[in-house]
Amino acid sequence: MERVNALKLRNNLGEILDRLSAKGDPILISKGRKIRAVLVTPEDFERRFLDVKAQEEKDQLLTLFKSLKRRKKESIESLKVLRQLRGYPE
Repeated sequence: MERVNALKLRNNLGEILDRLSAKGDPILISKGRKIRAVLVTPEDFERRFLDVKAQEEKDQLLTLFKSLKRRKKESIESLKVLRQLRGYPE
């Protein structure tokens, strides 16, 4: 993995982005002696981070559906109330 300091990044951004596109390997950005950021390709970002977020959202929805399924009896009561409000015969 390539490592670039912040000053070099600022002065040579276009060249560094070209290398990132050509190689596809993440580039570590350092300031002082600490790594402060990582440059990755858009494809790598989507694969590593957006897929994780999508999975978390799916898990949340699944948990919600399971909790709603447990409350099925309450759903029947609310259906009864809706029918009464709409004037349907019982």
